[in-house]
Amino acid sequence: MQTWLKAKRVGFCLSDKKRKKLNLLVFAELCRTRGIEVVQIDLTRSIEEQGPFDLIVHKLSDLMRDATQNDTQSQQLVQKFQDYVEAHPQIILLDPLPAMRRLSDRFQSYKLIQELQAQDKVCKTRVAQGSSSHDMALIFNEDGLRDVTPPCVLQSFINHNAILYKIFVIGQSYFVAKRPSLRNFAVGQSDQKTIFFNSHEVSKPESCSHLTERGEGDRLPSGPSDRIIQFISQGLQAALGLSLFGVDVIVDNKTSKLALIDINAFPGYEGVPEFFSALLNHMEALLRERERDPQGRGLLANRPGAGRWCRDLPEAWSPAPISNRANGLGSEGWEPEEAPMGKRASESGCFQDFSLPPAGLCQSTCE
Repeated sequence: MQTWLKAKRVGFCLSDKKRKKLNLLVFAELCRTRGIEVVQIDLTRSIEEQGPFDLIVHKLSDLMRDATQNDTQSQQLVQKFQDYVEAHPQIILLDPLPAMRRLSDRFQSYKLIQELQAQDKVCKTRVAQGSSSHDMALIFNEDGLRDVTPPCVLQSFINHNAILYKIFVIGQSYFVAKRPSLRNFAVGQSDQKTIFFNSHEVSKPESCSHLTERGEGDRLPSGPSDRIIQFISQGLQAALGLSLFGVDVIVDNKTSKLALIDINAFPGYEGVPEFFSALLNHMEALLRERERDPQGRGLLANRPGAGRWCRDLPEAWSPAPISNRANGLGSEGWEPEEAPMGKRASESGCFQDFSLPPAGLCQSTCE
């Protein structure tokens, strides 16, 4: 069992919905067995009285969004949290507020993707539109631009045989799951009317939407190699300064190149079989680093390491992981029990060509 020079206290600042979804009470009990006390932070009360904290895990995305829309109460709560964190610089924060603000604005997050693209870190994107995070539209012709209301982001659609790969990053570890996605459409303009959809509903593991039905000739795409997934995770983690985030990627059905289509701070991690242990190990690694170096600023949050493919997620597989010395997760015995049908070796050269064509990205000005 982990021993500490002094007792550790970790605060969680989450919405009621996120707290229940995470099952924080179960996680708090797991932390207790490792000598860590978990406290649920109530922003309506004095944070000072609820502390002190060695580390804080939060997701203030909804509050920050409402604050940008001039909601006075949300502005006050976000400011209270920010003031507390700034007054206690020794606290480890998962994750930085500026980075989460950038990801909460889809236009800004895609500007980041373009910046990384210039550094050969990611490739082109697909179409998305909507004032809320999951409301989108497929536009097939110029007239269809009148169906959407700005502000919105326009991207090029890439046929990807109705398969989406979700990368869940937790500090030094990552997990990958296969999910349903939009089916292929004919290339070029057509008379087809605009299709509105909710991306969260379409990409649920159990989704059976007509929008996700593959054609008879559509092959099941091979998943990206472990090396490429690690490459993406490390590049984004270094650029974002985040350690808890999710990335959605697709595979172009013609070129087999990857397209990064979305980045989310502190995603749901639904179905990730070892989320609690991965998160706890990451927290412990950060706390140990801070204990060794109380004034340190270069903590492990910005040093991604190894990962795995989730065997227990729908249509997912798990190649043997590479070394995970940084946080001890390698000791959990992540060898796959058996190679699932359709698995390809991580050393496959299918995704070695990672060239980056210009992305078509703009702020919509349609009327």
